[in-house]
Amino acid sequence: MADIKKIVLAYSGGLDTSIIIPWLREHYPGAEVIAMCANVGQEDNLSGLEKKAKASGASKLYLLDVREEFVKDYLFRVLRAGAIYEEKYLLGTSIARPLQAKHQVEVALKEGADAVAHGCTGKGNDQVRFELTYKALAPHLKVIAPWRMWNIRSREEAIDYAQAHNIDLGKITKEKIYSRDENLWHLSHEGGDLEDPWNRPKEDMFQRTKSPQEAPDRETEITVEFDKGFPVGVNGKKMTPLALVEELNRLGAENGIGRVDMVETRQVGMKSRGVYETPGGTILHAGIRELEQITLDADALHFKRMLAMRYSELVYSGKWYTPLRDSLEAFMAKISEYTSGTVRMVLYKGNVIVAGRKSPYSLYLQDLASFGASSYDHGDATGFINLFGLATGVAAIVHRGIDEDTGQAPEIKGMAGFHEK
Repeated sequence: MADIKKIVLAYSGGLDTSIIIPWLREHYPGAEVIAMCANVGQEDNLSGLEKKAKASGASKLYLLDVREEFVKDYLFRVLRAGAIYEEKYLLGTSIARPLQAKHQVEVALKEGADAVAHGCTGKGNDQVRFELTYKALAPHLKVIAPWRMWNIRSREEAIDYAQAHNIDLGKITKEKIYSRDENLWHLSHEGGDLEDPWNRPKEDMFQRTKSPQEAPDRETEITVEFDKGFPVGVNGKKMTPLALVEELNRLGAENGIGRVDMVETRQVGMKSRGVYETPGGTILHAGIRELEQITLDADALHFKRMLAMRYSELVYSGKWYTPLRDSLEAFMAKISEYTSGTVRMVLYKGNVIVAGRKSPYSLYLQDLASFGASSYDHGDATGFINLFGLATGVAAIVHRGIDEDTGQAPEIKGMAGFHEK
């Protein structure tokens, strides 16, 4: 401990990181504690953050606005990949951590710090995401993870510690005990009554989206434009990545879009229950998936879907800065080369309904697909089916013709008779 003179803490102003500052000062006497907060869209939590950090014992606060970088270089890459963890989770918290940890490392290197610290518990995924980033970008830095070291074992005990040290917790109380994470992509809720997976989430828990029951009784029709797998415009208007996500969040939230209740598998192996609000992300995933249906051939589409699952696992487990993720990124860029076009969607009471899609690279040819007169020669299907079913026919003849006494198959006299039959 004596060799640690300067610590950079990933600071949010929430319960965990608020009590960590005085704890670090108690257990690393004389060490300077620098707080670092990366703004990824958690607007409601940033007011008065510097004052709060210094009042807790930090020497300074780095408050970095990385929202545009977050959307352009992280969220949109996950979107292009089609990465959804366990078919439901749109990776809102998961993808923010590598970016936050990267900037934390940059501050630590700039300040000449000896160590970095985070407020992740020993049960969760975030400890893995932060620390794998540290290892990838600055493996020489020491890592301090108080939740794996101190004797605080619950959020109730953490609140008691904060009160004993005169730490202002704002709206956090023992009655409102949800653990939340917020950024541009989503708002997550865990803990409290949600720990029983049979309990239905209470309506007053939701903060970002309207209830589908309270959403407008009319449809909201929108169009989203994509270029090479990235969204670039809404309703015919070109927009920056940040502005685009903010606009779709607004439209989605108003129409009750993006609520997900799931029990997921954490990286450490246990199951946990989380409720997520991801309005804009839900719209964009529906759009990009639909556009790919007309711009990718079957082999490309199906293989991309397989790799999307692996990509989601890498993001969820914190392996963003790895050779495999970099390699998958190159694949996703290449496979999305022609994923450009426009998708028309209808938002209505929690539903995203695809109403139309078009692309200059569409593989859908109306003349071929039409049930009316077309250039397609139906007779061509005969030879195709004969060859496509050749292996199936051979297997049927052999397997059904095995002699039960000898275990031998009879001599096959060619396939001509098979086709004639």
